Amino acid sequence: MAAKILILGGTGFTGRLIARHLLERTDAMVTIASRRIEKAEALVADIARDQPERMAAVQAVAGDAASLHAVLPGQTIVIVASPTTAHTEMVARLALVHGVDCLDLQLGTKKLATLRALAPEIEKAGRCFITEAGFHPGLLAALVRYAAEQFDRIETANTACYLSIDKEIPYSDAVDELVDTFRNYNTQIFTGGHWTMPGAFQIRKIPFGGDIGTRESYSMFFEELRSLPGQFPTLRETGFFMAGGHWFTDWIVFPSAIAALKCVPAAHRSIGRYLWWGMRRFQKAPYRTELIVRASGIHAGQQTHFEAAVAHRDAYDLAAMAVVAALLQYLDGMARKPGLWMMGHIADPRRLLTDMKRMGVKVRTATS
Repeated sequence: MAAKILILGGTGFTGRLIARHLLERTDAMVTIASRRIEKAEALVADIARDQPERMAAVQAVAGDAASLHAVLPGQTIVIVASPTTAHTEMVARLALVHGVDCLDLQLGTKKLATLRALAPEIEKAGRCFITEAGFHPGLLAALVRYAAEQFDRIETANTACYLSIDKEIPYSDAVDELVDTFRNYNTQIFTGGHWTMPGAFQIRKIPFGGDIGTRESYSMFFEELRSLPGQFPTLRETGFFMAGGHWFTDWIVFPSAIAALKCVPAAHRSIGRYLWWGMRRFQKAPYRTELIVRASGIHAGQQTHFEAAVAHRDAYDLAAMAVVAALLQYLDGMARKPGLWMMGHIADPRRLLTDMKRMGVKVRTATS
């Protein structure tokens, strides 16, 4: 029997892309949920022309318990693709009531804390909840785990992201959620056997290669990285670095936006639009998102260096394809385990990259 997948925020930029890839890559029944039923119906009519029986449209939002009670029964998994972390507990508890698994693409320390508090209930109910899905977070831990497979003993594994937004890529409400993460901006990396202080900035020159070249990059912490040193005891260094773009964006737009968030936290939406304006106005070609891991260690008795990278022109589509690649493993049972999991830890990394490549993501690896 085909799985039934409900997408909250299904008419958003990432939600609609997830729906398209699910129709192409699975036999699942997909339901698009939106605050405005006419938008959901229009999307279904657009992308399900050849197989209308596999899609449905409903009116439902994360913050409305009554609408969720109406649409959750009978679903296999609910995908939360909307920037609604304030309603994390409501969605999670209703998913448990109706026996539905859950996957979210949301950022936020409060969201993660809420889900971790519910983790014993999730596991006891036999439900599978996957959080921190997308490309960052989502792929960082997976790339480090993939790199670790190339060594007998892995010693360093740093991840980095280059993101230059094409002016045609529109602003979305998900940017507001990203802005919220800057309220408590954490810059930790793991080095010398311990995590640095949360505010200890690290700046590295990261060689992305090709037409991107070497970029000055700034440390940024993601929770999915925290457990990696425990998984790989020989790992001496790991972290994430965001490549800088234009000097005005790096040294004027971002610092002023972070300062404004601390002074006027209620203005996060306006600050988000200001950040997006800066990123679109001053960024230059090449326009794409590229995520890399650069690792070193011992293989066959020799010091070895390994690099893997994934790239796509559209950041929204890269996130959608990463999620669907993980869902392919969930749907066949490989990544369907009771409990709370981060996408970067439950998904098999080798298969994840293989399936993303089939969907159109550029994947490259190199060993020296």
